[in-house]
Amino acid sequence: MIGIIVFLLGLMVSIGLHEIGHLLPAKRFGVKVTQYMIGFGPTMWSWRRGETEYGVKWIPFGGYIRMIGMLPPRPTDDPTKVRSVATGPWQGLIENAREVALEEVRPGDENRVFYRKPWWQKVIIMSGGPAMNFVLAFVLFAIVIMGFGVPVLKPVVSGMTKCVIPYSESLKPGRTCTEADPPTPAAQAGVKPGDKIVAFDGVPVSTWEEATKKIRANGAGPVTIGIVRDGRPQTLNVTLISQDRPAVDDPKKIEKNVGFLGVAPTQVMEKQSFGYVVGHMVELTGRVAESLVNLPEKMVGVWNAAFSGEERDPNGPVGVVGAGRIGGEIAASAAPTENKFVALLSLLAGFNLAIGVFNLIPLLPLDGGHIAGGLWEGLKRAFARVTRRPEPAHVDIAKVLPLTYALAFTMIILFGLLLYADLVNPVRLTG
Repeated sequence: MIGIIVFLLGLMVSIGLHEIGHLLPAKRFGVKVTQYMIGFGPTMWSWRRGETEYGVKWIPFGGYIRMIGMLPPRPTDDPTKVRSVATGPWQGLIENAREVALEEVRPGDENRVFYRKPWWQKVIIMSGGPAMNFVLAFVLFAIVIMGFGVPVLKPVVSGMTKCVIPYSESLKPGRTCTEADPPTPAAQAGVKPGDKIVAFDGVPVSTWEEATKKIRANGAGPVTIGIVRDGRPQTLNVTLISQDRPAVDDPKKIEKNVGFLGVAPTQVMEKQSFGYVVGHMVELTGRVAESLVNLPEKMVGVWNAAFSGEERDPNGPVGVVGAGRIGGEIAASAAPTENKFVALLSLLAGFNLAIGVFNLIPLLPLDGGHIAGGLWEGLKRAFARVTRRPEPAHVDIAKVLPLTYALAFTMIILFGLLLYADLVNPVRLTG
């Protein structure tokens, strides 16, 4: 429960900061903001400061700010022509949405509505929320990476495999060494825990990745391995064998007939630089974006896990409830307190990064839809200036409301499926 509560509190802070990312530039550019709310549903408590009501609602799975005039009014009809009346169901929804968007506009607010602001101000206002999530994710990752460090594999032997077991047999539960299994090349050569690998066949190596790459690329055959044992350099003659091994960058892939020594590296925590944090953020952002592209395929797996009992993909999507349960498992684990703290910070950082990327999808009702609308308006006005045409009207995003309703309905279904799967078959850190 402690882990779940800590994660939910962190999530609410993240939501609050996301909305502040919208609120501050909106007020700076003169848009009238009537509400700033964390959560949905009935109001738990609120207070008013100036023209804005600030508050917290009972369902802590989101938040919003209410800006007046998000949608432009219907363009004035030409009085010389017969007034056109649209009677389609979608048109009725669009006109109703226009009325709702303008019902809070009072006399004197004409220049404080969102739709009348310059396109670049709209883009800044709507980008502020996702930007705040990216900043928060970066800060949390920086605390973890620069303050506590990340696991780094060192070319120092921490242990050895005693015998050679074919990879296909090593996957069988309870498979251990028998008298029929030959010793590994490391055991035959006299490698000991604590030995530091410094050279391979006369070529210096400084990292475990370098050593692994050279061992695998060599294949079977005799080689010399330079080590440092108890502070003294030594050279060992080793006869490598070929084995099928999981790929270093993707354990699900199997590399055939690669060189095999039979040693395990030492893992240490090393603090990294600011540049490492930047690279980490860039890499994770790309992976999150790729996951969103593959979301339909991933949701099929979530459906099968929810209703067919299949195992949940640990790298698949999880909802707020699932992430909260992971936070609970972290807090309930037997790991040291520092490790739990780092894991919870990393979980919250990753969730903020995912929220930021998700909100940039250029579809309404997401922030990215409004950003796309603002950019399109800026492009149209730039084109009009270049071609010396009259300035075009504000982009009418109300016209895409049918797509917005369809997307909102789809999101509700997806979030509902994630919620159900997180309850009946959650992603677990341990089996």
